Amino acid sequence: MGKRSNFERVERDFYPTPLSAVLPLANHLTNITKFYEPCAGNGALVSHLTGLGLECALASDIEPQAANIEPVDLFELSHSFGLGVPITNPPWQRKILHPMIEKLLDLSGECWLLFDADWPHTKQSSELMLYCTDIVPVGRVKWIEGSKHTGKDNCCWYRFDVDCGPTIFHTR
Repeated sequence: MGKRSNFERVERDFYPTPLSAVLPLANHLTNITKFYEPCAGNGALVSHLTGLGLECALASDIEPQAANIEPVDLFELSHSFGLGVPITNPPWQRKILHPMIEKLLDLSGECWLLFDADWPHTKQSSELMLYCTDIVPVGRVKWIEGSKHTGKDNCCWYRFDVDCGPTIFHTR
């Protein structure tokens, strides 16, 4: 069920990432040439990022929604050599999200993730916020194509890096 509604959540939080949610991130990817998408779903985010000129080394998901997405469980990967920087719109459930951030940092040292803007203001985020170097606001996203409405939560892109630094909150 949604956080502020009676709507049932889509199974596995499969909400394809619209281009409008990716555009605020574009100017922050200038040092990235290759990326890995571990929650690729139907490949929407992959298409947007390759449209920005990035190379996708691997698009995977535990339940692929398109033929070009590899059936790979992120938590079963032991290395990410040559895959580039992970960039993904992960499940927002904290029991999945938090271990995913830790795994991506372990594999790659850095990652970009799209999820709700409330997260850094919670007690449960305190340990992982030590690795958050950038927050790029997106605002509310229209997750369901053709819908009249946007989601009820504001979103942000978060960059995590094992080489910690101060967190920079970028303006829109």
